Amino acid sequence: MAELIVALDVPDLDSARRLLDRLCPVVRSFKVGSQLFTAAGPQAVREVHDRGGRVFLDLKFCDIPNTVEQAASAAARLGVWMFNVHACGGTEMMRRAAAGARRESARPPLVLGVTALTSADLATLREVGVAEDPTSYALRLADLARRAGLDGVVCSVHEVATVKERCGREFLAVVPGVRPREVQDDDQARTGSLREAVRAGADYVVVGRPILLAPDPAAVARATVEVLDVLASKGTL
Repeated sequence: MAELIVALDVPDLDSARRLLDRLCPVVRSFKVGSQLFTAAGPQAVREVHDRGGRVFLDLKFCDIPNTVEQAASAAARLGVWMFNVHACGGTEMMRRAAAGARRESARPPLVLGVTALTSADLATLREVGVAEDPTSYALRLADLARRAGLDGVVCSVHEVATVKERCGREFLAVVPGVRPREVQDDDQARTGSLREAVRAGADYVVVGRPILLAPDPAAVARATVEVLDVLASKGTL
């Protein structure tokens, strides 16, 4: 069944602490991304760990293979549950990321390849010289990630079913851009509902603004978990 990851897309450590105090009784998995990590560094990860949670470190490493390997080792030493690299960095870079993570621990973090960002539409890809549509591009990168030995990919809800078909049911699909309710002024172009994500076979759904911007974030998180449980029990009708 799909599990909820709450994105801690907040500007500072105090904001993160307040949210964690409200959400940790409901959710155990949290995404720490570029905004919070840049503001607070590894302490953001420790705050989650101190409350019994686990961290998906969403820094999308993309650099020369040696640099990414060292960053992966550092992420493993930090004790994160999962982190990602940009699959467009190529097979060697991804292989080195996996090696760096697995060298540090008997229980290394999961390593994911980021495919096409959920904000990327056809025009965005054309602008940077990619001739494929977002779905085809994402699937090609998923194949590269699998061959490089990664544990799964970050992809939109639109690619999950084909990723699972091509790469195997055990190859993880982490799906951002999932919308339990409408969000105003959203910059994500390729989104989907909880039902669509679960039906497609998502292993994890990442929800940020619909929870963070709610008057009662814990209530929305709890409702999201309940919906995921119901969908799982009904076999994703």
